[in-house]
Amino acid sequence: MPRVADHDQRRAQIARAFRRLLAAEGFAGVSFSRLAAEAGISVGLIQHYFASKDVLLRFAYDDAVRRLGERVRDRVQEGAAAGLPVAEVLLNSLVELLPLDAERDAEYRVRQGLQARALHDEGLAEVARRSGGDLLGYVTAVVDDGVARGEVEPGVDAVLAARAILAAVQGLADQVVLSGADAFPARDVLGRVVASVFTGGR
Repeated sequence: MPRVADHDQRRAQIARAFRRLLAAEGFAGVSFSRLAAEAGISVGLIQHYFASKDVLLRFAYDDAVRRLGERVRDRVQEGAAAGLPVAEVLLNSLVELLPLDAERDAEYRVRQGLQARALHDEGLAEVARRSGGDLLGYVTAVVDDGVARGEVEPGVDAVLAARAILAAVQGLADQVVLSGADAFPARDVLGRVVASVFTGGR
């Protein structure tokens, strides 16, 4: 009998091939036959794991969020080990959401694909809300930590500040995709937004 790990690896293989096609052709352009060719497996095997493209999109989204979360945790651990200010750790974490390379570009397109489909699918909408809520909670907690460390003014509303930062991240991500990763210094722009909240308690 195949091991659970084998099934997990196969699902991840399909999801990552799906991400590549989604980035290149958009959701409407991805068929199970195209995906099978990209992943090097049969259509029947894809249908064994995923009943529809929406089910696959949800899995690919969760897989992308998991991989993103691993990179964010890595940035946090690196920042803590280096003794970096909270603001810099946050900036390094949020840059992972910007589509500045092929992997992050594909993840961005998966997120956008799910959010577009979520307008008409409550199940997908719940997945998007959960992920967005987790990210908001993370940034809010970092702002609160900034207050405790004197990097943020005590009167700042952490939730509103986090929402403003995340709105900037989304807007910058959209601009990067449309203009190109080298069109403007997206990290520097985001750094200015973070700095407007982390004012050093002055």
